[in-house]
Amino acid sequence: MTEPIISLNRETEIALVGGGLVGSLLALSLARRGFDVDVYERRPDMRTSKISAGRSINLALSTRGIKALNTVGLEGKVLEIAIPMRGRMIHPVKGDLAFQQYGKDDTEYINSISRGDLNKLLLSEAESTKHANFHFQQKAIGIDLFRNALELENENKNEITTLAAQIIIGTDGSASAIRNDMKTLPGFSNSEEQLDYGYKELAIPAGKKNTWQIEKHALHIWPRGTFMLIALPNLDGSFTCTLFLPFEGEKSFEKLQTRESVVDFFKTEFPDAFALMPDIAEDFFENPTGSMVTVKCGPWNVEGRSLLLGDAAHAIVPFFGQGMNCGFEDITVLEQCIDNHTASGGSLYLERRQKRDHEGAPRRFKEGSSGWRWVFDDFYRARKVNSDAIADLAVENFTEMRDKVGNPRFLLEKAVEKKLQNEFPGEYVSRYGLVTFTNRPYSLAMEAGHITDEILSELCTGISTPEEIDLKLAKKLIQTKLSPLLATK
Repeated sequence: MTEPIISLNRETEIALVGGGLVGSLLALSLARRGFDVDVYERRPDMRTSKISAGRSINLALSTRGIKALNTVGLEGKVLEIAIPMRGRMIHPVKGDLAFQQYGKDDTEYINSISRGDLNKLLLSEAESTKHANFHFQQKAIGIDLFRNALELENENKNEITTLAAQIIIGTDGSASAIRNDMKTLPGFSNSEEQLDYGYKELAIPAGKKNTWQIEKHALHIWPRGTFMLIALPNLDGSFTCTLFLPFEGEKSFEKLQTRESVVDFFKTEFPDAFALMPDIAEDFFENPTGSMVTVKCGPWNVEGRSLLLGDAAHAIVPFFGQGMNCGFEDITVLEQCIDNHTASGGSLYLERRQKRDHEGAPRRFKEGSSGWRWVFDDFYRARKVNSDAIADLAVENFTEMRDKVGNPRFLLEKAVEKKLQNEFPGEYVSRYGLVTFTNRPYSLAMEAGHITDEILSELCTGISTPEEIDLKLAKKLIQTKLSPLLATK
């Protein structure tokens, strides 16, 4: 192999590493404030090249993500290409389907959206600002955290470029190259817990005239105790399915090595889905088996020069549907931190140069502040506890989705919970509701979830239907245990 060509150093104001969903939305957010942003993405431009959209094809967009999109004026455009999912449709091996509504009523739902379609929209919107430039097929291979110099490799051209930037932000996912170099710093903590499960994307094709062969407005789950299959709807009538299965064991990926074993497994475990998947064996062996990791690390910033954001800072497993929403909420909080430290008429320019926001007003740091360092410090303090909380909640929800959703006791508790939401609106809020349908802190949702578990356990003892619950006791438990917590944060 020939030696790579070393190009001349270049300089930029803000360099983002990673042009996925979080990177492209952050580029748009910063560009709207008047910053000059250069985004370096290792993959080709997905708008002109046929490439994988990333670790999963479909995502569930909920309140936190919608808020971030609304901030940049994209809520309407995005929801036009999304499909509402009002609840879970549970598919047992035998017996009737069971629908479990997500929210207190039909106004609360999540949205199935194509990762690729959303990414393409964000790329184009960011470019349209004229302040964001995307550089594709540029792989980050290292960062000098003290000189704030980024080393990039174009594998096609066998070229390495060194880039100096005022600010470098890593939005390069769970395997972040920026985080990898931060690990070498004194005091940096890093934990990467690999789940002993893998996942594989599959498909249920559209029916005649692009119709949906199963319920369109639901997230379908085939729970099987130690593993599961899920399906999310697409606009063309198809469903994107994901099989979550242990890597090893009696029922695992290691046991599915032949066409016959795959067909027999799906025919036995997911008979109604198997009937709708004519290409199951071909899809199974053509599509890669992915892995899942939880990343907890810190601090995410090096003084006021570099920052980790999104999965690069806090990757989570996908079982609460919050990976993208959490990353988008990072941007909402970062914007708030910038606003908290800037004011028109201040005397300290934002990163050495006067910039203008999207309305043309000067944006400057307040007198006496420390610029980006203060912004990044505040951002880390605000997000760390919450990103840790949703990481733990996502692992807990995996157990619920694969196992508990078919358990009679769990179904009773969910029915009682829905009754409590209707009887005590605004007073009783479920853990799922706090995470998915509000912008309240994830850490609050975790604390509240422990309390609602206790309340439901007490109310469901000795009853078999939700109509039997003691409403006076329920009111007392809610007002003494849950309400004080919800009022504090």
